Amino acid sequence: MRVHESETVEFKKSLSQTEPALKAVCGFLNYHGGIISFGRANDGTITGVEPTDHTLRKLSQQISSRIKPEITPDIRVIKEDEKSIIVVTVPEGNNKPYFLDGIAYVRSGTENKVISPDELKRIILNSYSLPWDEQACHGATVNDIDQDAVRTFLKKANEERRCNINPELPLEISLDKLGIINNGIPTNAAVLFFGKEPQRFIIQSEVRCARFKGEEISGTYISMSVLRGRLDQIIEDTNQFIIKTINKSAQIIPGKMQREEHWEYPLVALREAVINAICHRDYQVSGNVQVRIFDSGLQVWNPGLLPDGITIAILKIEHASRPRNKKIAWLLFLSGYIEQWGSGTLNMLNACRTEGSPEPEFKEAGDDFVVTFERSSAFALLKSPEILNERQHKSIQYLKDHTAISIRDYSNLYGCNIRAARRDLSRLLHLGIVAAVRKGKQTDYSLHESLRTLQM
Repeated sequence: MRVHESETVEFKKSLSQTEPALKAVCGFLNYHGGIISFGRANDGTITGVEPTDHTLRKLSQQISSRIKPEITPDIRVIKEDEKSIIVVTVPEGNNKPYFLDGIAYVRSGTENKVISPDELKRIILNSYSLPWDEQACHGATVNDIDQDAVRTFLKKANEERRCNINPELPLEISLDKLGIINNGIPTNAAVLFFGKEPQRFIIQSEVRCARFKGEEISGTYISMSVLRGRLDQIIEDTNQFIIKTINKSAQIIPGKMQREEHWEYPLVALREAVINAICHRDYQVSGNVQVRIFDSGLQVWNPGLLPDGITIAILKIEHASRPRNKKIAWLLFLSGYIEQWGSGTLNMLNACRTEGSPEPEFKEAGDDFVVTFERSSAFALLKSPEILNERQHKSIQYLKDHTAISIRDYSNLYGCNIRAARRDLSRLLHLGIVAAVRKGKQTDYSLHESLRTLQM
């Protein structure tokens, strides 16, 4: 299998390229670690090197003597295609920033860039300061904490997560056992979870919700609410605003006593998006989490970009979590709002697939992270059947009685050319009405299970 250079992999054809390799070592230490291979060309082709004890020792000495703080490199020789390769494994540094001959580098894509003075200052400050949610809340005292809220939280955490902290302990001891008091002062996390008036100290923790008329923000909105209180109250109030604001359609299924309801958007996915935003937002900026509801879309805006090492692509696969607010994430876990770190975006994707809805779009916009949802397929079809052409409607009825349909079968059944058949099925796939099933070189399309009972 051909390998490629990346944010965590760098190739050097020979040991004569030690100088740029040292920049990569420094860059990896200041990023998330990586691997440097001597004996591979830039395209991954194995060229091989001739390692000797002298060359290995010299390489190790160069790394140890020129990179500060000093590290002990892991250097090994491996055989591939009967050729020798020297592999230098570099972990993420735990004593950042690191310097090569007095200059700090950081990995960016496949390059090793000099760290700017502002970024260097941020790294140094972060290495010596507590995370925001673990810092003492300025101006707050223990008297600003609601003891009943703490006891209710601990009872739930003991039942659901085996927290094993006695809810009847004195307030300060309870806060200490939870790790949310700093020299007698409640931390920011403590105030957000248990404060009597959290927004008196952390105004940016408000959540703003609005239903706009049309497809974009304007001066005209149908309903609007600014939600305040503890984080658990805000989560529940936001969820209630969404439920009261979005629409649902219903139909009577022959043979069933109850009607079948289809929400405009998958409620489970929306709830996950709100919890994710409140958990992972950057509380050091003044913006608010926002829920923006339009005629045909819903957005959840989260102040702050993705953490280092997390990309849009990574959000769609199993991934390790890098929570910006570890204490907030832990408290949300204890209270049952999140199951495990790193699963929020996957839960959104799975909820949309389960209900036959288009996958949400993840993007960074300015200094914010945005999740955009489209209407569910079932709701859209019941409300606006004209979004599909006659062929597509017929294919849905066909798939209720058949396992799958191919592009060629679609073309033959409905008298259209292959290009039109592919375009029609691609539209159905995008809307979440059908799923693609690979059969060798052929792709078949099957109807989403949630739509089998849909009456149109």
